[in-house]
Amino acid sequence: MLQTLKEWDRELFVWLNSLGIERFDSFWIFVTQIESWIPLFILFFVLFFHFYGIKRGFLLIIFTIISFMVTLTFTNLVKEYVARLRPNNVEALAEVIRILQKPTNYSFFSGHASSSFTVTTFVVLAIRDHTKWIYLAFLWPLIFVLSRIYVGVHYPSDISVGALVGTTIAFIIFQLAKNVLQKINSRQPEKV
Repeated sequence: MLQTLKEWDRELFVWLNSLGIERFDSFWIFVTQIESWIPLFILFFVLFFHFYGIKRGFLLIIFTIISFMVTLTFTNLVKEYVARLRPNNVEALAEVIRILQKPTNYSFFSGHASSSFTVTTFVVLAIRDHTKWIYLAFLWPLIFVLSRIYVGVHYPSDISVGALVGTTIAFIIFQLAKNVLQKINSRQPEKV
């Protein structure tokens, strides 16, 4: 059964990767770099300040960074333990896939997926009561993780598990943040 799932995962990866069009390569290479999304992170932080004020906004930023760091640490531990080769490093796939990047670390599970879903889920949980437009933020991790298949470095299962792990960690850390915010609110209410 596990072998069948691995084969399906590999076949789906090859099919999705083959949908790539050369003239869009530079777009996907740009999109897959975390630095390309810095303006979005700044927007997230501005929204924290706008809806929560300075003190609570900084607190939410700190919790966002904590959720990111916890996710990154957990992701790297799992990658080293599982030690699954990335598709771009599998010789049998080299002739049938498009490879636009060549990282050499392990594949399972995707750090791009786990970290982007952690940050986005945390931000959405924090801001959803203030504006429903924040749900559009999930476009970022979706595009971000699709880029990992496009550039040839992650299987769909790497991305699915990464997204699930990131979302779960965000929910846990957000509950901690919510408890801290409630304690602050009970001591000294701050006008927004």
